[in-house]
Amino acid sequence: MQKGTNVFVKIEEYKDILDIIELLKEKLNEANDILGKINDLKNQEDSELELWRNGLNDVERKLNFIDQSLFEPKY
Repeated sequence: MQKGTNVFVKIEEYKDILDIIELLKEKLNEANDILGKINDLKNQEDSELELWRNGLNDVERKLNFIDQSLFEPKY
């Protein structure tokens, strides 16, 4: 299509196109909201996993201390 040429569209089709564009914008906003919520959930999950990891490390450290204390020869 050449620059500056006119394009004729029926009014009904134009309104349909505007409606479709508006619907696409709404769906895009919904998708962005959902993605934000998923990201928030992932961050919460990561925080919980870090707490669990720290707890397990603490138990492991204490178990190693007990193991060394019980089985280390004392002079």
